[in-house]
Amino acid sequence: MRPVRSGQGANSAQLRQFNERAVLQYLRRLGEASKADLARAAGLTNNAIGMLIRELEELGLVRDLGKKREGRRGQPATLLSLDPRGAFSIGVRLDRGRTEVVLCDFNGTLLARHSHEIVLPPPEEALEIVAGDVRHLITRLSDEDRPRLTGIGLAQPFNLGAWLRELELPRETFARWDEVDFAAMLQDATGVEVFLENDGNAAAIAELLYGTGREEDDFLYLFIGPAIGGGIVLGGDCLRGAHGNAADVAVMPVPPSELASVRDHPLGDILIARASLNSLFRHLRWSGVAVPDQTAFATTVAAASGRADGPVAEWIEDCVAALSVSVRSIVATIDVPTVVIDSDLHGWVLDAIVTRLTERLAADMAEARTPPRLVHGRFGSDAGALGAAAVPLFFNFAPRSSLLTGAGGAYAEEAKHVAAE
Repeated sequence: MRPVRSGQGANSAQLRQFNERAVLQYLRRLGEASKADLARAAGLTNNAIGMLIRELEELGLVRDLGKKREGRRGQPATLLSLDPRGAFSIGVRLDRGRTEVVLCDFNGTLLARHSHEIVLPPPEEALEIVAGDVRHLITRLSDEDRPRLTGIGLAQPFNLGAWLRELELPRETFARWDEVDFAAMLQDATGVEVFLENDGNAAAIAELLYGTGREEDDFLYLFIGPAIGGGIVLGGDCLRGAHGNAADVAVMPVPPSELASVRDHPLGDILIARASLNSLFRHLRWSGVAVPDQTAFATTVAAASGRADGPVAEWIEDCVAALSVSVRSIVATIDVPTVVIDSDLHGWVLDAIVTRLTERLAADMAEARTPPRLVHGRFGSDAGALGAAAVPLFFNFAPRSSLLTGAGGAYAEEAKHVAAE
């Protein structure tokens, strides 16, 4: 972020920065646009847009696509777009059973990736792996592009030492994760600014920048992975809450399950025990389906999902019953029109969840309330890694309302404790 120019008041500088970011957001949504298109979208004068575009072009964030008439009368308009080389970011996704490090450009294209399908090792060992991956990805940038690296986004479940019994993971492996500041360790090891974010919020930010957020400013985001996480987008910004856990849907209370595989579970009264891949894994085993380990999970689910009355279908009905209660509670509180559901699962299972939940919400919603629209997330198993990479770009280039107050918002405070001086 650029410092305030001398001779300008803080308010005018903040407003200009907000307007610059708003122009970038409209270009991201429109794909390509003329200055007149942007002026209409942003509610600014042609002169103001011209000044903002000149500065964004000088910064290398916007590029000129040339003039295109496309059947219009009069002078052909010059079309503009984001320059994919305008900024780069690195995303680090730490999960309990998978670690990913990716390089991303300004358009959200994943340019390179390192992926490790391993149970998360202790912090020092994980740092050696991740920092090595980061250094390698930085070498993929040219000398000209390297100064445009905006930072490292670190997306991880907060409280990595929790849910170990539910996820069937060894406690000794994760004992130290809740005691260390891995973001600070990573920044010290790489010399690159690190932005820490809850993994559910990070995936929601990816959906905001590159998916549903191109059309909508308000939605609830849910990701069904080994656990279940989420994010809340309001007014084009990510709602974080006091501790960064505003959409910690895993702990939402739910009514008792009708599945025997859940009824005696110690966490059976919260959503994670009903709407997570681990709960599906548990129900398959309870039903006698041989699942040797979770690395073979996708293959096993695909093989078991062919029967409409089989264990996968049973789990879907139980999952949807729990999700209906949780979604109705959240929608009643924040009044969002859309719910985005994404998952590590693809194909039939996710389609069935979205279809059945749409039907269930239509039947369960209170009188005079309209059920939210349900849509598929755009990124599937890439949501976590892309979300991590999206966090530095969101912090540096999104038109968040906190810019107008000078407060910086929760993201600024979150970044400060790991930011380079």
